[in-house]
Amino acid sequence: MDIEQFRKAGYQAIDRICDYYYALQQSKFSVLPDVEPGYLRPLLPSNAPETGEDFSQIAEDYQKLIVPGYTHWQHPSFLAYFPAGFSFEGILGDLYASSVSNPGFNWLASPSCTELESIVLDWASQMLGLSPSFLNSSGVGGGCFQNTASEAALVAIIAARSAYKAAYPDTKLEDMRIYTTTQTHSLGLKAGVILGLSVRALEVTREDNFSLRGDTLRSALEEDKKKELHPFILIATIGTTSSGAVDNIAEIRTVTADFPELKIHVDAAWAGMALVCPEFRELCFLEDINAIADSFSTNFHKWGLTNFDACPLWVRDRKYLTDALDITPPFLRTAQGDAGIVVDYRNWHLGLGRRYRSLKLWFVLRGYGVEGFQKHIRKAVDLNKFFVELVSSSNIISLCAPPSLALSVIRINPKPSASNQATLPEDALNDLNKLFYGKLSARKDIILTQTVLNGQFCIRLAIGSAFTQEVHIRDAFELITHEAKLALEAWEQPQIGA
Repeated sequence: MDIEQFRKAGYQAIDRICDYYYALQQSKFSVLPDVEPGYLRPLLPSNAPETGEDFSQIAEDYQKLIVPGYTHWQHPSFLAYFPAGFSFEGILGDLYASSVSNPGFNWLASPSCTELESIVLDWASQMLGLSPSFLNSSGVGGGCFQNTASEAALVAIIAARSAYKAAYPDTKLEDMRIYTTTQTHSLGLKAGVILGLSVRALEVTREDNFSLRGDTLRSALEEDKKKELHPFILIATIGTTSSGAVDNIAEIRTVTADFPELKIHVDAAWAGMALVCPEFRELCFLEDINAIADSFSTNFHKWGLTNFDACPLWVRDRKYLTDALDITPPFLRTAQGDAGIVVDYRNWHLGLGRRYRSLKLWFVLRGYGVEGFQKHIRKAVDLNKFFVELVSSSNIISLCAPPSLALSVIRINPKPSASNQATLPEDALNDLNKLFYGKLSARKDIILTQTVLNGQFCIRLAIGSAFTQEVHIRDAFELITHEAKLALEAWEQPQIGA
């Protein structure tokens, strides 16, 4: 393909992308594709072509074979997992970034890439209200992009391990412990597996809204110290995956004053974006995060209008990362790096090469502005409030946990009626809700996800698509109610027969 052929194919690609989003806004697609596992292999050759093919045929095959297999994460009725960030500014940013393909491993590899990342992550940090300690311009702390929140946590744990070993060199690795909670994302356990370190998941309860409390942390620390174990980092969460719970950073702050060797990484992959709105900062313990967090991560590629991937990790002290990760062989040395006048981000994460992510975030931040981000977050929160109102009017569906920002967790829990005052035992309720979720999962026009909270089988509804409106939430509630009634009827029939 030459330049003019690319120009022509590019025009067609933009037109088709626009047509796709018009169709999505008009719900011409179902959320889920109508395909079965393995659908694609019989449709494609078993080997790559020996000679190049005309791009018009490639583009047609994309439309005919690939698009029908997409799950449409930007669909107004995509209410599963957490949202996948999207904006047209983000698409264009990725397009421009791809056009100058470079690995960006040091300043010299592309000065504007490195410097834009430093600046745009300062913008983002300030927009979220993070402490000036986390600014790249501070010369002490700073932020850089990681691949995902899981990798950000892994990097933070590696840095914490290195710092602890430097302070306590006789500590055995088998005695070191990572602290998470029973509601922490799997990233904590995975980091333990990767690094060969033990992980202790601290129990959180329904009575505390699944939030880590100070007493629980203090008790665990004192217990492990008596056993001559070495807890060296806590992964605290702002907005857990299952229920959107927020660990009590204020109480954690009080406890860590007595255990200063414990590093704190705050995983705010989803809910961290709510910090753009001042009214949510107290809920998310921003003041305490700014006081004690050694590192903080959130995903602009979830609730932050930015196409995957865009996951910054900010640290209070950049030496925290570079002391653990800086390896500079002769072939990577540069005059600027040797002089210490530039940042080489390869020493802030696991890989050498790195994607050029800052351009799209720059486009998105400029295209929306702080007010645009605030409007996006508030809209999703308001839509969830509307959903909660609908749930409160139901005699079948109830909440399993307090609603959290744009996330609600529900289940069938029939209210006693005048004719039937009996309540179902927990095992029976779980069986009923698994049947309910099975019916919801069989549909293509909506998608939600399951979870378990303290033994209760529940269903999550997470709002975040920019295309979701109140009508879609009302439709979702009516559909959920319809399937709940069918599940209840199907579940009651065997009980009557018995």
